[in-house]
Amino acid sequence: MKSKMQKTTDGIILVDKPCDMTSHDVVNVLRRKLQTKRVGHSGTLDPFASGLIIAGIGKGTRVLEYFLNMDKTYRAELELGRITDTFDLTGKLVEEREVPALSLEEVTGALKAFIGEQLQTPPAYSAKKHNGERLYKLAREGNIINLPPSRVQIYSMEEISFDGRKISFTTRVSKGTYIRSLVMDIGYRFGCGATTTYLRRTAQGPFSLNSSSRLEEVSALSIITLEEAIYFMPGLLLNEQESQRVLLGGQVHARNVVGILGSFVKDEIIRILGNDERLLAVARSERTSSFVKTLQREESWERVAKLEKVLGA
Repeated sequence: MKSKMQKTTDGIILVDKPCDMTSHDVVNVLRRKLQTKRVGHSGTLDPFASGLIIAGIGKGTRVLEYFLNMDKTYRAELELGRITDTFDLTGKLVEEREVPALSLEEVTGALKAFIGEQLQTPPAYSAKKHNGERLYKLAREGNIINLPPSRVQIYSMEEISFDGRKISFTTRVSKGTYIRSLVMDIGYRFGCGATTTYLRRTAQGPFSLNSSSRLEEVSALSIITLEEAIYFMPGLLLNEQESQRVLLGGQVHARNVVGILGSFVKDEIIRILGNDERLLAVARSERTSSFVKTLQREESWERVAKLEKVLGA
């Protein structure tokens, strides 16, 4: 991703959230620092956890939804033999069990066996909503809600270490995966239970913690432009005439497309750039990228994308 050189008020900020703060706390700090109410984020991170949060600033809040389905990568540590009600070290101790003698090879094999699709039950203490209320709020009020399991994907288990009681690992997972639930499942696999003692999000989609800013260091200069924020999307580059039409809500026609960025299928979300390569809008493709090329050659007036959001000024 390109480094942003100019100051802007619309875009995203990659924030390294510290422990003992909620994601909403981070948003409030950013609002004060940047003196704007238009701040949001693209995925809750537990208060006890640290790491990457993608925050939207100004018009950047309008593109946050396109980050929600991204895979996430975490560095985690668990302690075998301890079971808490929250599945992490902040919860009440429910049970302690003897930890069996295990080798690193056995631990590695057991963790890698989780790779693939599986059904996972969300923790009772989580930010997931039930009838409009957060599960953790209901649980603290004594109302434990057991939601049905959902399908999640574990893509990798790497950098595994083991000291006889604690296991550390790095994992890349799909949207909706709870690492605390994964830790509990690992503990049950060994017959002794487990609780999460450390959790840090290191990546979300193409965005890495290495490119983030510490919360106390954030300023307007930390904002990544809208163009860079969704650089990973395929898209269309328009001529000047069509650029002006799109800014007024006009649709995208093949004849005025001057460039195709990447490849896409029909009904895919794409970005629309103006003749100056400024982000104009987000649209839904109505033709494949290869078919758009054919229509270009034919100088067709056929519509090739339907606007979803106009973002340019």
